[in-house]
Amino acid sequence: MAKSEIEGKAAFDHIRYAQLWEDADILTAALGDCSGQTLVSICAAGDNALAMLLLDPAKVVVVDLSPAQIACLKLRIAAYATLTHAEFLELMGARPSARRKALLARVVAALDPETRAFWTALATDVARFGAGGVGKFERYFRIFRTWFLPLVHSRATLDAIFVPRDRHGRQAFFDTRFNTWRWRALLNVFFSRFVMGRMGRDKAFFDHVEGSPAQHVARRIHHAAVQTDPSENPYLHWIITGTHGAALPMAWRAENYDTIRDRCARIEIRPGSLEAFINTGELAHGFNLSDIFEYMSPPVFAQVYESILGAAAPNARLVYWNMMAPRRVPAHLSARVTRLRDLEDDLKARDKAFFYSDFVVEEVVG
Repeated sequence: MAKSEIEGKAAFDHIRYAQLWEDADILTAALGDCSGQTLVSICAAGDNALAMLLLDPAKVVVVDLSPAQIACLKLRIAAYATLTHAEFLELMGARPSARRKALLARVVAALDPETRAFWTALATDVARFGAGGVGKFERYFRIFRTWFLPLVHSRATLDAIFVPRDRHGRQAFFDTRFNTWRWRALLNVFFSRFVMGRMGRDKAFFDHVEGSPAQHVARRIHHAAVQTDPSENPYLHWIITGTHGAALPMAWRAENYDTIRDRCARIEIRPGSLEAFINTGELAHGFNLSDIFEYMSPPVFAQVYESILGAAAPNARLVYWNMMAPRRVPAHLSARVTRLRDLEDDLKARDKAFFYSDFVVEEVVG
């Protein structure tokens, strides 16, 4: 299997994403019935790998190039075992808390020495922002929320984003109160390729992107603000307020907490790229591939995609997102998969993680 080009270009020694910015509700719906099967997931912060346990698989094999991202998953597994649901939300930053250091100390006591030292060094930041707020991407949004957003919108306008409305009401609010010239100017600056590369995502992640990131963000914010209901969007709530509202990501919800806790032993962490699974000769019935293909040139993407097909059981599903670089099954491999177009369209319309321009569900021909 060819290595992802990003492995040699971007740093993986710090937390890039301290929480998952991809919607597990549509991911799990896309994967379908996985009871008793083997699933593979890119780790990122670990939230979606944990949400995949709700599908009742035999195991979820989690891979990632970044030791820091794997440390995020290890912290979560220990937190599920150690904390109540309310305490978990405080530790992660979804709810205000004055006791995060104490909660973190309880959780890290169960971790291996290396992971414990990693999180102990971040204790001050965890106390301020929550364990779900200490990544580079979350810091980027914190700067946006703290220093720039108040120059554009009043507190009253920002609070009004989360008032439930029908679609007509959401469009009217967007047109008359939100989408001002100041807002559009802020988007053009803060979500430019230069600023995002320095403060948000690693600049190497834009090597294969075409077009303006700011224009892409503007289109996707319209989707989040009008096509879907902001009052039900945990990702938008965090960006605007720094915590979650009544809506939570799938793996953080009270009704899922005990089930995930009881199935955490089914997680198998294998540090490294997808080779950590593919080279074993095992077959998986579902793959959560995040947006890894976006960071690859077309030739490398084709090589990696073909290697994944070699590790896929008949009727396995490949699920992944595109943000700004379009990726789908390479033409010469198209006969080996079926695009589940109707399912894609339905789930894309419901995607609360609004950054992504495309959501792909492809099924291996049985």
